[in-house]
Amino acid sequence: MPPKHYPSARLVARLPDAQKLIAISAKLTITPKDFESVAEIMDENKIETWITELVKRGHGSPLEHSIYVFEVVCSRVCSHQLVRHRHASFSQLSQRYSDKYLRGLVSRARELTGLTGEDVGEVEVMDRLLEMRLDFNTLLDVVGEAFIVPPKVVELENRAFLERLLESVRDYYEVLKSGVIYEDARFLLPQAVKTRVIVSMNARELLEVFIPLRTCSRAQWEIRWVAWAVREELVKVDPLIFKFSGPRCVLMENRARSSPCSLEDFASKKCSFTIERCPELVPRDKIHECLLYSVSEFQGCTRTG
Repeated sequence: MPPKHYPSARLVARLPDAQKLIAISAKLTITPKDFESVAEIMDENKIETWITELVKRGHGSPLEHSIYVFEVVCSRVCSHQLVRHRHASFSQLSQRYSDKYLRGLVSRARELTGLTGEDVGEVEVMDRLLEMRLDFNTLLDVVGEAFIVPPKVVELENRAFLERLLESVRDYYEVLKSGVIYEDARFLLPQAVKTRVIVSMNARELLEVFIPLRTCSRAQWEIRWVAWAVREELVKVDPLIFKFSGPRCVLMENRARSSPCSLEDFASKKCSFTIERCPELVPRDKIHECLLYSVSEFQGCTRTG
């Protein structure tokens, strides 16, 4: 599990038998048989064959007969990137009506300060917490209740960064206390504050757009991490489709070769890259190194977090 100051993404719902449905839909584009007749003979081997063919040919429309729903917890920095994916649906936790994550932070602060009485307000609790000069890791634990913290900040043990986030929580509750309404008080909160988004995408959007763009090492670190977490969830449930997913170099290479390869085959060098350069202009001899960097960054966090 990643540390709580990292984003998270988990699959909460999906269309059952999506792989079979996609394979049937693909075959129905070239056969006069009806749906039931094709479904009766569509076994596991045929499903894999048809899906592989879709990936190889870039025949994406059958992949749209699926749906995957994720709960993503991330910063507002990340959510603003996430909602740019237009072939998806989003429902986001309201910041006008909910201070869910900030409440969690204040609750943790109460434990550390001992100020648990109902007569002690949030401002007093945050003032006491900031006076305590906690060690960096404890400070990070508190901040992680309500904010996403960049890896570089953790690497540098930048206390000032964390303290500024805590001060914003103090200021938020101070202006609320003075009579400012929730929807205006939130203007004081940094973009690092956590939000929750329910995200729905079909297999085509995931395989051809979201995962290729966002798992690339050139993507911003947080949405890259979310995209790798999304891919990991998908491979568990529908591996025949999503074993082929990966950064744009993988998508581009699979469109160029006679038989597509899985991400794992590219990572282990069982399959080699033949394209001259990736869409981000990384030359052929550097693509594998670039791919490994992006994969290992995600795996390293999930193992040590």
